[in-house]
Amino acid sequence: MPDDEQTQVGGGTTGYGIASAVLGVLSVAAVVLAVMMWIGHRHEVDDRAYQTRVLQAAADWTNVLVNMNSGTVTQSMKTLHDGTVGQLNANFETAVEPFSQVMQKLQSQTVGQVESVAIESLHHATPGDPGLPTLPSPELASIASRTDDVIVVATSISQNAGAKPLTVHWTLRLAVSDVDGKLLVSRLETIR
Repeated sequence: MPDDEQTQVGGGTTGYGIASAVLGVLSVAAVVLAVMMWIGHRHEVDDRAYQTRVLQAAADWTNVLVNMNSGTVTQSMKTLHDGTVGQLNANFETAVEPFSQVMQKLQSQTVGQVESVAIESLHHATPGDPGLPTLPSPELASIASRTDDVIVVATSISQNAGAKPLTVHWTLRLAVSDVDGKLLVSRLETIR
């Protein structure tokens, strides 16, 4: 008669064999779950690092805009233009030239700072993903891998020749697009 410990269950499989198989399946499932959690965590960390870069790019670009002076307007305009892509780049003079003209006309000296910057929404849908937003404009779809909308709040104080200081509060919505790893502003919108 067989021992209780080695009681055979259906055709030569022991209770220990079944328990070992179950533990083996549970171990594999635990390893798969751990790997999936680690991959998800890495993706989240990488995404947060990317978002930080997007916020910094938006803040840097806005900082140039709100600190434009009559003496630095040419270099500031070049820096701003170099930091754009898409329709904003193509229509740069129309979109930003009024700022340049005002600075040159008033001979103003401006000191500004970015108060806050936040990602408004994320756009990194792949074709065919239902319900996800698409890239903001068709011309960017072929060159930008991702576009993030950023809200920037800034304040600048302009001192015009012979006038009292003027404080300007800026609230801007910028679209920051990733073009071959370089973050460029693809849309500029003033929020009132």
